[in-house]
Amino acid sequence: MISKDLTRPLALPIFEGALVYSCGVMAICIRFGAERVWPKTLLAPILVLASFYLFNHYDFSRIQRRGALLLRLSQSLVIGGLALALMFYIWPQIQLSRGVFPLSLLSTLPFMATWRSFARRLLGHPRLAHRVLILGVGQDAVTIARETLMRREAGYDVIGFVGDDPAQIGKSLINPSVVGVMSDLEAVVSRHRPERIVIAKPYRRARLPLDLLLKLKVRDGVTLDEADTFYEKLTGKIVAERLRLWRLVLADASRWARLYRRARRLLDVALASVIGLLTSPLMLLTALAIKLDSRGPVFYTQERVGLNNTTFRIIKFRSMRIDAEANGPVWAHEADSRVTRVGRWIRKRRVDELPQLFNIVRGEMSLIGPRPERPVFIKQLEQRIPYYSERHLVKPGLTGWAQVRYPYGASLEDAREKHQYDLYYIKNQSPMLDALILLETARVVLFGRFSR
Repeated sequence: MISKDLTRPLALPIFEGALVYSCGVMAICIRFGAERVWPKTLLAPILVLASFYLFNHYDFSRIQRRGALLLRLSQSLVIGGLALALMFYIWPQIQLSRGVFPLSLLSTLPFMATWRSFARRLLGHPRLAHRVLILGVGQDAVTIARETLMRREAGYDVIGFVGDDPAQIGKSLINPSVVGVMSDLEAVVSRHRPERIVIAKPYRRARLPLDLLLKLKVRDGVTLDEADTFYEKLTGKIVAERLRLWRLVLADASRWARLYRRARRLLDVALASVIGLLTSPLMLLTALAIKLDSRGPVFYTQERVGLNNTTFRIIKFRSMRIDAEANGPVWAHEADSRVTRVGRWIRKRRVDELPQLFNIVRGEMSLIGPRPERPVFIKQLEQRIPYYSERHLVKPGLTGWAQVRYPYGASLEDAREKHQYDLYYIKNQSPMLDALILLETARVVLFGRFSR
């Protein structure tokens, strides 16, 4: 049986791909009749769904109003249509006949807007969510419930807590209440029918009814998770203060992931070379703009800490005045007055990072990994943040999980939060996660998110 964890994120794009394809088929039937339905209309759903992804249509928490939904759908369909027109220009043999292309896009908008309005209510319905029962009533249990409520689009619904004291039954801890006690766990599960049980602290294996939990897992198909594992799955990060190093040591690695790590160097050089070639005109224009905008060199080099604590000189386009650190090194802040006019634009679009492709080719960096930090900040952060030195077990990256999930770091708290995402990447790095990071990076660059 396929898990809801997998079917939920896949169901929406699959259905919407079918909807886009149906609108294309309908346009062909209107224009030519049913006998002219062509398989090449399959290209349209692929490009439209890619455009939906870039415009963040699959994060329902970001689109609240109907007007914003219509605007984003229109933008996505226009971009998808332009991409389709470009494909028709490159490969004329796949081109649809005149009139089909605009008719299919125009018919897609009302159908998609109607479906999206319905889907938002449908996916937010508790009956379609993955029902979660939390064992525990302490701070860990409340934190799990709070994070779940903040991420309703993840598809989880906390139905209640299980404690030890019968007097707590019915007590509301955050939104769901305490629904039972451990001694009556089987009856609680039978009554509320959870699909997942999260074991929160202070429970330990010695205090848990392991025989009963095994029965619920095998007989009833209930998924069991420790609180830290569920939190990691839900948020995409690992709380450094609660990390036990054995979790990183024993992290599961598939055969494909091991093969991918062996091929990382070849892939890094190949992708860096291709990206460098494609962006070379942009880099030339950027160098010219920097030279015309302010005095000083085009490039800026700075010492950073890389794999196994070795230091190297990172290369960037200069985005600040040459006297930016006259009073010593400091973190960059939002609306930083030291940033030049051209620097503000290239930082927003991450163009200032492109020269680091040379660091990748030289083997000092990888395309994906934790961002390399300066030695002066490393010493401070290692004293304040648990396991901060573990980030040096992998090569630093041009982009990374922390970069696409959290804004630009400008404080100790920002560094602590980003480190939690870096720990998640170190533990779970795989070809699929790297592919997701590259897709998210494209969206960050196109829309200027998380930049300073």
